[in-house]
Amino acid sequence: MSKKPQHNSEPQEASVSATSARDASIASVRQARLAQLSSEELVTRLKTGDKTALSRAITLIESGAPKHQEQAKALLKLAFSTDNADDQSETLRIGITGVPGVGKSTFIEQLGMMLTEKGHRVAVLAVDPSSSVSGGSILGDKTRMQQLTQSPNAFIRPTPSKLTLGGVARHTRESIILCEAAGYDVILIETVGVGQSETAVHDLCDFFLLLQLAGAGDELQGIKRGIIEMADAIVINKADDETQLIKARAAQLEYQRALGLFPHKSSGWQPKTQTCSALNNRGIDKVWDMIQEFVALTQDNGHFAQKRIDQNLNWLEKTVTESLKEALLSHPDVLAQWNGLKEQVTHNLVSPVEAADQLLQSILKTKS
Repeated sequence: MSKKPQHNSEPQEASVSATSARDASIASVRQARLAQLSSEELVTRLKTGDKTALSRAITLIESGAPKHQEQAKALLKLAFSTDNADDQSETLRIGITGVPGVGKSTFIEQLGMMLTEKGHRVAVLAVDPSSSVSGGSILGDKTRMQQLTQSPNAFIRPTPSKLTLGGVARHTRESIILCEAAGYDVILIETVGVGQSETAVHDLCDFFLLLQLAGAGDELQGIKRGIIEMADAIVINKADDETQLIKARAAQLEYQRALGLFPHKSSGWQPKTQTCSALNNRGIDKVWDMIQEFVALTQDNGHFAQKRIDQNLNWLEKTVTESLKEALLSHPDVLAQWNGLKEQVTHNLVSPVEAADQLLQSILKTKS
């Protein structure tokens, strides 16, 4: 009688062992993420370059849950301490805006890859538009920056705008501070796209870059005057071939003429224009050289340091305004009157201005 063939069980056992190890590793990661860390522990970890700790810290900052707000305040206090003041003064905050489809994500990835190769640590805060119906956001910027996402010296954080005007999310300022505390020396802030109020990013950054397209009609009709006035540079992207390059250079000349009509900036910097092809990675180095020229000039004449002071003062004003609104509308008596006044405005029993005045007068009487 012939013997039955003997099957080797070692590969199966190895496969089971590998699967078990993988499952154990996944469980360990999940457990670590679920673990409650103190503010001190989070800041300590993010300062060592722990991207997970940085992500968790930003999530806490963005959370509207009351239980997270106290820890968020402690986080910011630690990250914004005087010990980190020197580190913050050595960082560079670049705001990047432009019309939808101008290639902001591709441009940022190419710029980020070039900077990481030069030894910089780059953080990208990409603000995605939120739906006015569902309130949701796609948050697809990381999928459009696959190369940069894989770099150990880069951190990408997509954030929903949550219908905040100005092209940036409400807690973008706080996220910048956390990224700088984590050792990122170049912060790239990508806005949701050019609009009438797409200028808030100017108050967050040291250098404000406007990306534009050529050949889309009258270029100067495509954006608002206020954005051109605020821009430190205008870069015409998608000069991908000879035909597009000719159009881009024509647009560059037009924008340069327009910039010359505006009053001189207090920084002493004369805004410049450039052309580039982010798709083909051409001209990105020239844009960076231009930014470095701006930094050298403004650090020498003191404008850079003054702009940082202005950023903090603007942050203070915005925070006080938002905090006052939240505190007032969370008070039961104020909330009841607020809902009553909204009902009156709905039925045209009182004008919005009169209703606001009644609410303010009532609050002031209560406080006195």
